[in-house]
Amino acid sequence: MNTYLITIVGPTAIGKTALSIKIAKHFNTEIISCDSRQFYKEMNIGTAVPSKKELAEIPHHFIQNRSVLDDYNVGQFEKEAIQTLNSLFKKHQVVVMVGGSGLYVNAVLNGLDYFPKIDPSIREGLKQKLKNEGIGSLQQQLKKQDVISFKNIDLDNHQRLIRALEICIGTKKQYSSFITDKTAKRSFIPITIGLTADREILYKRINNRVDIMMANGLEKEVTKLVKYNSLNALQTVGYKELFLYLKNEISLDFAIEEIKKNTRRFAKRQGTWFRKNKNILWFDFEDDFSEIISSISSQINISSE
Repeated sequence: MNTYLITIVGPTAIGKTALSIKIAKHFNTEIISCDSRQFYKEMNIGTAVPSKKELAEIPHHFIQNRSVLDDYNVGQFEKEAIQTLNSLFKKHQVVVMVGGSGLYVNAVLNGLDYFPKIDPSIREGLKQKLKNEGIGSLQQQLKKQDVISFKNIDLDNHQRLIRALEICIGTKKQYSSFITDKTAKRSFIPITIGLTADREILYKRINNRVDIMMANGLEKEVTKLVKYNSLNALQTVGYKELFLYLKNEISLDFAIEEIKKNTRRFAKRQGTWFRKNKNILWFDFEDDFSEIISSISSQINISSE
């Protein structure tokens, strides 16, 4: 009997959560989140975690199941997600996955590329360079050492940037040379749905979401996390800008505008990442649910048992 993983992707603030719940209800199944910011229980408002009502409607997995103090990465998530899927497919023929973290989506659907172990001192040196010289210095270093990766990775994500550079330095080979087209064998059949919207509409939704987050207490949430501001989990939009405000380096109004701007940039990078996948079935975020379900149903064969 075939099993199917329906994955919903797209930029932030476009409505992935709402659609995932509708689809999960339709197939009477459960949801796996692959949003790398929603793993952390201390980060609630700023990561747009599904509401208590939404979480009560459908069983969710990988939502606020970690602490920002945990050392957690995409490799660990891949293993745990596949284990969870194997368990869920014993009782459901269809499972839904949702999230805007392209690397995490790809890890579940296709597996991860192999990278050799690197001397930890190289990473520490790059972290120190980031601290002393800023992210721009690392970006230029990657451009010199691996222009392919420079054009393809999220250059504003310092973790990805350091990871690419440590591979370049530690192996004396380009990080991009380790990226393959090999796909891991999976027990399920993937069906990926992408949501899109006109840029002006999406940007308006993003700006509105940030205003709602602030009204709901994002500043208070970030204030509680100030002592952890150097942790990797908190180097993310919505938190890093307010950390600067709380250090009196920028005004609150400027911080809010920076959150909106950086979220729009993040959404643009998400769109660029997902458009590379030719297997995604794209829909406008306002398309009728019946149209989306019809498209999905045409690709699956649900057992009547």
